[in-house]
Amino acid sequence: MALPENCIITINGRVESGNPQINDDSCDTIELITRGYFTRKGENFFITYHESEATGYEGCTTTVKIAGDSRCVTMLRFGPAQSQLVIEKGTRHICHYETGVGAMTLGVAADEIEHNLTDEGGEASFSYTLDTDAQLLSRNCVRLRVRLADSCQS
Repeated sequence: MALPENCIITINGRVESGNPQINDDSCDTIELITRGYFTRKGENFFITYHESEATGYEGCTTTVKIAGDSRCVTMLRFGPAQSQLVIEKGTRHICHYETGVGAMTLGVAADEIEHNLTDEGGEASFSYTLDTDAQLLSRNCVRLRVRLADSCQS
């Protein structure tokens, strides 16, 4: 059963290479504005949206679970390119990441997790590193803004 789209989600992402030889000018950034579903279950917030051709994961659905205490973010992608990343303060997780051309096992460690989410929406930001065999691949920064659809009409 499809979830009702009840919000507008703005996602700003930045990926910095783990190679110190590469300067900041080569960082990849993306902004995506999409409709999605936002809810709170207990102390956790859930943001769900459909991926598109623009993200490279058309046909997939992504859910971002943000712990109310800002300790952990879990990103789950369902569909043809399934992935699960667990970003938790103080813990390095080994996660499965499907790229669309093959699967990878990645180490994931949180740098920072913050949010001011309420039942009415808000913002969340988190940064984390990805590594393989303990070799740094990238540092990733994500900022999510959630506006309930009712508040978008004013």
